[in-house]
Amino acid sequence: MEKRIPLEYRKFYHIYNRGINGDRIFFGKENYLHFLKLYEIYINSIADTFAWCLMSNHFHFLIRIKDEEQIGFLNPENGKTKDYDNKWKTFFPDKDYTKYNISDLKKPIPNKQFSHLFDAYAKAYNKRFNRFGSLFEKNFERKNIDNERYMRNLILYIHNNPVKHGITSSTIEYPWTSYLSILSKKVSNLKREQVLSWFENSENFEYSHKTIDNYDDIIEYIID
Repeated sequence: MEKRIPLEYRKFYHIYNRGINGDRIFFGKENYLHFLKLYEIYINSIADTFAWCLMSNHFHFLIRIKDEEQIGFLNPENGKTKDYDNKWKTFFPDKDYTKYNISDLKKPIPNKQFSHLFDAYAKAYNKRFNRFGSLFEKNFERKNIDNERYMRNLILYIHNNPVKHGITSSTIEYPWTSYLSILSKKVSNLKREQVLSWFENSENFEYSHKTIDNYDDIIEYIID
C-alpha cells in the first residue's frame, strides 16, 4: 500500500477524497453546511484555504499549511473548542502560554487534523442516516503544488468540477464552491486576494473560468 506523504509547513497542497466505493457523502444543504462548519473547526487553525468544491460524492481543496509559528498549541486543560461541543481541543492565545511549560505543550499535526475532520463528519453522517462503517476512502489524497501555473489551473479545475461532471452548465450556478466567495466582498477566511492576484484581477479571474473549452488543457498534473 502506498504511504501517503505528510503535509509539510508552508507548502501548498491539492487535497481531495471521495466516498468509499464512490458512494455519496452529501445529500443536501444540511450536509454541505455541516462539513464546512467542521472544516472551520479543524482546518482553519492549521491551513489557509484558497479554493474548494464539494460534490455529492467527493471534494477538492487548495490549501497552504501555515508556518509552524502561526499555529497555536493545543489547550491541555479541556477537550472542547470555544464555540462547539466536541472532543477536539482548541487553541489559546499567546498570553496564556506562560501558565505552562513550553516543553509540555503540543501542536496539532496537519495530517491528523484532516483525519479528525473526516472522522467527525462521518460520525455525524452515520448518525443522521442510521448507517455504520467508513464513509470516506481510507487515505485522503494530497498533491504538492510548486508553481503558479499549476495553481491557476487547479483553481480553474476545482471551480469547474461541477461542469466537468455534468451537474451544471456554468460555474456560477453551483453553490458549493468557493467561486462566488472569491468574487464577493463579504468577510471570509478564504485567501481571495492572493487568488485574484494569480489571475491579475477579478475580471481575468471570471474570464478564465468562462473560457475553458477543453478540460484536457488544465488537468495535465491534476488527478480527479
